Amino acid sequence: MATAYVLINCDLGSEESVISKLKSLSHVKEVHGTFGAYDILAKITSDKAEHIRETITWKIRKINQIRSTLTLMGIEGQE
Repeated sequence: MATAYVLINCDLGSEESVISKLKSLSHVKEVHGTFGAYDILAKITSDKAEHIRETITWKIRKINQIRSTLTLMGIEGQE
């Protein structure tokens, strides 16, 4: 199973709305608000890395309040 962690920066005050939208996406398994350089952390899993790429590119990055993302891909076998 492929796993990615997406660090997200969003518009000030839009965190709850963005978290709600992220939770509605099928491959998003966990979402957490964070303190620090990023506003939100999302965990995405799928049986195919291609599904993760599509989710990030065509769903997460298209949410209007999201300003930037940083994706960390997990290494299979090192869980």
